[in-house]
Amino acid sequence: MKIFFVEPAICLSAFAMTLTAPLTTQYVYRRIWEETSNYSFVSDSNISECGKNTSSPIFAFQEEVQKKVSLFNLQMDISGLIPGLVSTFILLSHSDHRGRKFPLILSSAGALATSVWLCVLSYFAFPVQLLIASTFIGALCGNSTTFLGACFAYVVDQCVEQKQRTIRIAIIDFILGLVTGLTGLSSGYFIRELGFVWSFFIISMAFAVNLIYILFFLGDSLKESSSPNVAISCSEGFKNLFYRTYMLFKNASGKRRYFLCLLLFTMITYFFVTIGISPIFILYELDSPLCWNEVFIGYGSALGSITFFSSFLGIWLFSYCMEDIHMAFIGIFTTMAGMVMTAFARTTLMMFLVRLPFLFTIVPLSVLRSMISKVVRSTEQGTLFACIAFLETLGGVTAVSTFNGIYSATVAWYPGFTFLLSAVLLLIPAISLCIVKCTSWNEGSYVLLTQEEPSEDTSDS
Repeated sequence: MKIFFVEPAICLSAFAMTLTAPLTTQYVYRRIWEETSNYSFVSDSNISECGKNTSSPIFAFQEEVQKKVSLFNLQMDISGLIPGLVSTFILLSHSDHRGRKFPLILSSAGALATSVWLCVLSYFAFPVQLLIASTFIGALCGNSTTFLGACFAYVVDQCVEQKQRTIRIAIIDFILGLVTGLTGLSSGYFIRELGFVWSFFIISMAFAVNLIYILFFLGDSLKESSSPNVAISCSEGFKNLFYRTYMLFKNASGKRRYFLCLLLFTMITYFFVTIGISPIFILYELDSPLCWNEVFIGYGSALGSITFFSSFLGIWLFSYCMEDIHMAFIGIFTTMAGMVMTAFARTTLMMFLVRLPFLFTIVPLSVLRSMISKVVRSTEQGTLFACIAFLETLGGVTAVSTFNGIYSATVAWYPGFTFLLSAVLLLIPAISLCIVKCTSWNEGSYVLLTQEEPSEDTSDS
């Protein structure tokens, strides 16, 4: 008997992915520290290995390590860009006709292989540069964006009523927040008590259990297409995939197409800023004057993850008194305030307090996903989320690479510059959303139009 709940897979994947990110960053930081200097990284103190006196040699050395780590992260992100884009687009587009399980299985298998390699690399102390190759190979199977895109499409398939989508998508974000918060809180203790090898081993076990659940227990929300399985060439397969994406926009009426493009632009620009700045937080906290150790970084990650829970509560409460678009505005402007506060945070207390304005950071992403899904037909949801995941992969890797480069170039004279820049860049999605509002967005009317427009058969391509 199959289970039609994707939430357990989301929980296991969120735990493993959340634990992987800070562990990998801190592992690379320590390896580069030790390779650059003649002594080992000390992790038993109450603060990280960090110099606060700007005139001391340790401070200049620390700035050099910060630059090297930031540039190494840039190389890793770029190495996974092209394979991640291709695999995400192909897997999620195909899911409209072949079911949602295949992208879930393949992306989980890729994540498992990458985590096993991390375990082996840390155990044998192989050159850290090999992480770049593993990132490239793992991205060929899909990435976290592929996995979550398939999960969102899986959930949308099960929503009979349009009003369920915003809440159901928010529930997924709530689950992500709950799991990532608890995992972030404990990530520092994983490193301190177990070390990197056993921590990466636990991550591998979580991915393995997740893969077993998807393979043998999870049912598919869509039946495979009943059309005959005719063998086609690779070029024809790509042509069909791009044709379905083209028809997603072509089939829409003029005004619906306008809103679809504008909402996609709003979501991706907001995603670009929030995802790009995320890894900078850890580097910023490791740097002077904060000099956080792994436990404090874990506390910070946990507080940051509360935004998933608070965003879910915000959507649930605000949905009774305001439209989706107004919720998105609240999330954008509070996130801008948080970026400005972070740029001027110089104490541990202040760095903890800056998490407060980020309480509704996830609200715009959840709301915009729901708004976009209401603009297309139910038979196009997989293609839609393939487009979203494709853009998120491209935007995410480009953003992380861009922000790492900016931080590397500006950390010596003002580490908080990147956060101020983020606040300014958030004006772009805010202005875009204002245009949506001023052009009389009415979600009810576009849902009705979606249901009334005839569906074109795209199989005759």
